[in-house]
Amino acid sequence: MERTFAIIKPDAFAAGNAGKIIARIYAEGFKVVGIKKLYLSKVEAEGFYAVHRERPFFGELTDFMSSGPCIVMVLEAQNAIKKWRDLMGATNPAAAVEGSLRREFGSSVGENATHGSDAPETAAFEMGYFFSGLELL
Repeated sequence: MERTFAIIKPDAFAAGNAGKIIARIYAEGFKVVGIKKLYLSKVEAEGFYAVHRERPFFGELTDFMSSGPCIVMVLEAQNAIKKWRDLMGATNPAAAVEGSLRREFGSSVGENATHGSDAPETAAFEMGYFFSGLELL
């Protein structure tokens, strides 16, 4: 089994789609081993996305991620990282495949409903940023 990190972003939460996304997570065979509702501060968002600090979209991204509540999760499944990224779909909802979460719930590249780790090392950092080992079932 593999673990990955996932976020239901503020846009999806505000639109009332968090429950639908969580239902899809379970329907696709993931086990949720950690889950929290958070309201990230700007500083917390900047720390989480520090790898993108030099990119032109950093300020817009961290403003958005600190604009409202989100749900952070640790998911477990066989090949969880790839499986979650496939379920999310492409970063641009317009380019995401039918049936993917971003196609269904995202509205733009910036407001695309979900986040997921892209590699085991990223997943380890992201899970550790929000969860202690004692919080993961």
